Amino acid sequence: MRRIICLLLVFIARLANAGDWAVHQVGGRDYLDMDNIADFYGLKEVKRTEKELTVSSGVRSLRATMNSAEFYINNLKFILSYPAVEHGGKICISRMDLVKLIEPVMRPSKIKNAQPIDTVVLDAGHGGHDNGAMSQWGGEKTFALDTVQRARALLQAAGYKVVLTRSDDTFIPLDDRVRIANKYRRAIFVSVHFNAGGYGTGVETYTLAPRGVPSMMADGPSISDFVECAGHAHDAENIALATATHAALVVKTRMFDRGLKRARFVVIRDLTIPGVLIEGGFQSNPYDAKFIATPIYRQTLAQAIFSAVENYKRAVGNQPKEERVAAPEPPKIAPPKPAPIEPPSSQ
Repeated sequence: MRRIICLLLVFIARLANAGDWAVHQVGGRDYLDMDNIADFYGLKEVKRTEKELTVSSGVRSLRATMNSAEFYINNLKFILSYPAVEHGGKICISRMDLVKLIEPVMRPSKIKNAQPIDTVVLDAGHGGHDNGAMSQWGGEKTFALDTVQRARALLQAAGYKVVLTRSDDTFIPLDDRVRIANKYRRAIFVSVHFNAGGYGTGVETYTLAPRGVPSMMADGPSISDFVECAGHAHDAENIALATATHAALVVKTRMFDRGLKRARFVVIRDLTIPGVLIEGGFQSNPYDAKFIATPIYRQTLAQAIFSAVENYKRAVGNQPKEERVAAPEPPKIAPPKPAPIEPPSSQ
């Protein structure tokens, strides 16, 4: 009980330091209204329809749709941990999404303890007996390796140290890929894949789901969602890197924007450096697959990876002192009992 009281006092103190944040309880979860968020980030222009709200200032903007997990920051699609809701006539965003998504994307230079980078670990998915997704033009393993080799050339020319988790057609277990990456500091990790599944199309980017948030590759909450992973130490850097990566993918490939998502893939879950996984198109869709099979498209992906690294490095390169926080971090919680499974109410 004493520990709970102490945590509550810390939470209240942090809330007071946040300024005029008004936290609303909706369905047992903390939310903040978009007006409050817009004011914090200085987004004065407001456009509201029955279901959608856009707040902007110059090129900076946030767009939310009621009861939807799709959320746009500067016109780039993100998938929220929890859908936007209406409360008191206002569209609201979960505090988890504000702290873990919006804040590091809007103000990456204020990410605390972000390390400058000089090394990039490139991970070509699959390999050896594991072909990955197949199309009539070839296998995912081949296209992923070619893409990272092209990216390596660009990065090395710019002075980066580049490490490949595999440099030929060899099967490397997922845990070994993580061990390779974790040998390095001042580094980031980029895993390259190509998608499959019906006639899906476009590019998407994954980074690690924060603790307590259901993985977007799962049907709902599970006990594993509440387990602290090594990668959670870099939640803010992860989303900043994923943003730089996804923006570069969308701009350079001009493929359909499927959004920036969160999951618990092993290769990003157990990293001790910031990491991201990209899906560069669908092998199962003839339209995408034709592009994937061309050297020019894979060179475009390599250029997107290079741009992402450069943009991330610039974004987190300066670390000014924090003067005001964007909604306080919720207090740490103990893992739930096996049943029933529900996200913690404070998240």
